[in-house]
Amino acid sequence: MNTDMKQLKLGDITIDVVQKNIKNVHLSVYPPTGRVRISAPSRMDLDTIRVFAVSKLGWIKKQQTKLRNQEREPSREFINRESHYFNGKRYLLKIIERDAAPKVVLKHSTIELYVRPETDVLKRKFVLDGWYRRKLKETVPGLIGTWEKRMNVQVNEFGIKRMKTRWGTCNRQAKRVWLNLELAKKPQECLEYIVVHEMVHLLERNHNDRFIALITGFMPKWRFYKDELNRLPVSHADWNY
Repeated sequence: MNTDMKQLKLGDITIDVVQKNIKNVHLSVYPPTGRVRISAPSRMDLDTIRVFAVSKLGWIKKQQTKLRNQEREPSREFINRESHYFNGKRYLLKIIERDAAPKVVLKHSTIELYVRPETDVLKRKFVLDGWYRRKLKETVPGLIGTWEKRMNVQVNEFGIKRMKTRWGTCNRQAKRVWLNLELAKKPQECLEYIVVHEMVHLLERNHNDRFIALITGFMPKWRFYKDELNRLPVSHADWNY
């Protein structure tokens, strides 16, 4: 699909404008900094797009303020009684030092991190991230299998990795879905929404009217889950979706 990128300046707000083969105008304000993007039909002239942007200026500023005030997770030190999240629930970290292979045990209100004495912060993070990765790999196949049947599509493989700007991606040709490791910390319904979002891309490449119609048909409350995901505390590396 041919696209054309331009920029509009409205006071101190810069708007990225992408023109492509779509029917309607789409306005997005992205976390965490409030970056603004307008996707518009190729035939629409820039003056018309500017008028549209001016008409939405109040909404844009409101969204930017909300995003910039969004709660931030503190940087992690991986020490006792530090808050960590799993499936949307807050747990307190409990460090247990012992001369044995590291492991993680989930309890009612704590995440127990077993490490050897003198284990540094990076190693503690590596062990906990590995546990998050395994938990996602236990959960995601069931979600994909359920939605493959409902959508009549096939995912050939999925992977988990850290992504600074996205919750997930989809390679349509390989039928491969990538999910952000941070989703292990978010509520299950938010994880499922991202899985569905990426799988809908197997049916429609672009975020156009057909994509919206498809995801709404499969998951009518998707906007609620998207908003919930963006309301939750975000890490220092985040974010955009």
